[in-house]
Amino acid sequence: MNPAGKISQSAVEDELYREFGPELFVKQPTADQMTTLWVPRERLIDVLKFLKPNYQMLYDLFGIDERTRIHREGQPDADFTVVYQLLSFSRNEDLRIKVGVFDSDSDIPTAIPVWPNANWYEREVWDMFGVTFSGHPNLCRILLPPTWEGHALRKEHPARATEMPPFEMTPERQDKEQEALRFRPEDWNMKKASEDSEYMFLNLGPNHPSVHGVFRIALQLDGEVIVDAVPDIGYHHRGAEKMAERQTWHSFIPYTDRIDYLGGVMNNLAYVQSVETLANITVPDRAKVIRIMLSELFRISSHLVFYGTFAQDIGQMSPVFYMFADRERLFGIIEAITGGRMHPAWFRIGGVAQDLPNGWDTMIRTFIDSMPARLDHYDKMVMQNKMLQNRCVDIGMYTTQEAIDWGITGPGLRATGLDWDLRKKRPYGGYDQFDFEVPTATNGDTFDRAVVRIEEMRQSLKIIRQCVDNMPAGPYKSDHKATTPPPKERTMHDIETLIHHFLNVSWGPVIPHGEASVMIEATKGQNSYHLVSDGGTTSYRTRIRTPSFPHLQQIPLITKGLMIPDLIAIIASIDFVMADVDR
Repeated sequence: MNPAGKISQSAVEDELYREFGPELFVKQPTADQMTTLWVPRERLIDVLKFLKPNYQMLYDLFGIDERTRIHREGQPDADFTVVYQLLSFSRNEDLRIKVGVFDSDSDIPTAIPVWPNANWYEREVWDMFGVTFSGHPNLCRILLPPTWEGHALRKEHPARATEMPPFEMTPERQDKEQEALRFRPEDWNMKKASEDSEYMFLNLGPNHPSVHGVFRIALQLDGEVIVDAVPDIGYHHRGAEKMAERQTWHSFIPYTDRIDYLGGVMNNLAYVQSVETLANITVPDRAKVIRIMLSELFRISSHLVFYGTFAQDIGQMSPVFYMFADRERLFGIIEAITGGRMHPAWFRIGGVAQDLPNGWDTMIRTFIDSMPARLDHYDKMVMQNKMLQNRCVDIGMYTTQEAIDWGITGPGLRATGLDWDLRKKRPYGGYDQFDFEVPTATNGDTFDRAVVRIEEMRQSLKIIRQCVDNMPAGPYKSDHKATTPPPKERTMHDIETLIHHFLNVSWGPVIPHGEASVMIEATKGQNSYHLVSDGGTTSYRTRIRTPSFPHLQQIPLITKGLMIPDLIAIIASIDFVMADVDR
């Protein structure tokens, strides 16, 4: 096999070829220019172990059903592909390793001995595609119900309810579903007793005010002490990645708002930047600054929800009302600009939906001028409260290395002392033009995770002020043919533009075939959409990498030996929403 062809080699390729020989690898060109190498599955673990010292984090692991894909030039034959996306903090670069398997023989060795966070990702690949991982300790459903038949992201699985038989809940099926819900400790790798005592088992959730959504934790207790805490997700799964295969590139934008439903247009940004990379679209400067301004407004909005509910979960009732009042003021500004509040779906491929309205700058200046004093007041009310400090300091601690091993990004990683923020390390969308600091802490505990997010709000205010003071003139959307929709005002000038507008809105633009993924620093950590285009008007595969998914997987590590009130404080400090976990 030819490893590189005419494509230039990266440093990591040189290292891999020296260690394993160039004949082991096949290189795949991608639109995002990320080094992408195929390896045989029998050498996969050897390659991953060799890479780990320099590529410290398993950023993502997902599958692709290749069976109906047309444009696979230069790629090895496979029915299914498993993709390992690795992140290097020391080199500030990414690497994709791909493994191809066939439906008749789809077993791959588990990567858990290399990265513990591979556990949930491998379960998800099996759940959605049926690819198995030998050596996995508990390869079972993770997002779909245990009684589900088939694998939802396979191409033969229907994407619409109208393509499936009518749903019936017969008495027999009801009994089967109820039996599937029965709690058996051994299914969770829990023992019923130790040599000294019997354990008590407690369900926290899936409907509980402290788990911030439909999220279940099965607790194994020795008296009041947590012996084990096993997260159980999937109660909020809506199949967003499957729906992406049936929507046009443009009409999927509103679906992205509902992933991290507190992040608003920031979800749009991760998605549209990947589409723009595939289509080679250059976004105008004015659109870039507008996007950054709205994204940072939503960062503040999301962090205000965290701040208020964090204090509430610890036992303070008043702060959440103050902070939600600020959030309402912020939503008034967002609504005036976009027409929407929580889910405006306002970013577009190539720019934004429309230009800023008259008076937008006055509204924003009033808000950002008032917020620093409000944050000072909240600091005295919440963070300087001795009872809250006693509940949070040195609780739920993890080190930088543990955070990296478990795929923790965003404020949760920076709370351990690692200065890693994509807006600084890999400025995207125009962030290189802004002056701001990256807040960090040192202990990596429940208190420090809150400290980092609170300081991030101050830095977001600083970024927004620079947007207001230096908003460039010019178009709010690219004039590229794949921009959707084209500027409305031009449709009245000629019939060709009107037809273009109609087709792009109804059928969607045709995006060149290829693969691309663009990371962003979202409200809760790093977020990206890995998009596979087969040269059509819809996505062939949309992989949504969210920060909350790996964050919950670490709960057992940081809760053992603590008590249930400590667990509530830890959950509050993680700052997740279940739509960001289950998708």
